[in-house]
Amino acid sequence: MKAIEILFPVFFMMLLGWLSRRRRWITTVQNEGAKSIVFSILLPLLVFQILMEAKLSTSFIYEILFLDVAWIVIYVLGKRIAKPVSGRYAQLAPFLLMTCEGGSVALPLYITLVGREHAMNIVTFDVAGILINFGLVPALVMRQTTKEVALFSLAKRIITAPFIIAVILGVVMNLSGIGRWLLESELHGVFTSTMSIATAPIASIILFTLGYDFQPHLSQIRPLIQLSLVRMIGCGAIVGGFFLLFPGLMEGKFFLIGVLLYFSCPPGFPVPLQVRSLCKSGDDEGFMSAFISLFIVLAMIAYTLITFVGIDYGV
Repeated sequence: MKAIEILFPVFFMMLLGWLSRRRRWITTVQNEGAKSIVFSILLPLLVFQILMEAKLSTSFIYEILFLDVAWIVIYVLGKRIAKPVSGRYAQLAPFLLMTCEGGSVALPLYITLVGREHAMNIVTFDVAGILINFGLVPALVMRQTTKEVALFSLAKRIITAPFIIAVILGVVMNLSGIGRWLLESELHGVFTSTMSIATAPIASIILFTLGYDFQPHLSQIRPLIQLSLVRMIGCGAIVGGFFLLFPGLMEGKFFLIGVLLYFSCPPGFPVPLQVRSLCKSGDDEGFMSAFISLFIVLAMIAYTLITFVGIDYGV
């Protein structure tokens, strides 16, 4: 019964989003506006709060380094096999193999399973993805489209990204002790109540927009399935890497759940926006949309299985 209590609200919000598109209760512009508020303001606020309040360990840096190296290796290998695997979508394929959408998929689902107090696990993984999505990907795209990288423009784009700002401020507040002072001062109540109200609707809005955007396209079924299998193998290899490099952390059930759920998620949502200049037609954009939609389904399947198994083990 507890599993139903956790899963039903998730599927309900996604169904509501899907119906809102079908019935035209919400326009595309309104849906994009809701996503913009979440991605530009609310989620960065949540990331900032989590990093400011968390107990940062040495494994934080090691996990980020491991993941960034792993994503780069996957990109290099993906570029070599892109043509036979994805055919006419070869220019897009390597980018779809990198990163996972933590902030808008893994994080809200993870929080419903284990609570916000363990959210640092997902945030750590996502910091690595943020560095890839807002650093490496724009540089690679710029290299393919203009044959040169405008370093100043790229650096400005990275530094001004809301998630990067949130990560930097959160870590600075944490390490400097300012965050601890704030939490122990008379302003603590004002801060926590403000953040609680601001971040409370994140999961609901994200799940709604995921349902709204869910539009699988089956016309590209063969390259879709082949590339999906390659991505699952790559993400599976990363999970195996965690068992090898961080065995102590993987013994913790909350960390293990975070790893399994995170690497079941679709590519980072910034990726289609970053690589749009590589699209030759609307068919290319449709392929990216279908690929992400497929992995949203896979993420929900993983979430369902983890929910039932986790409840059996007292999570």
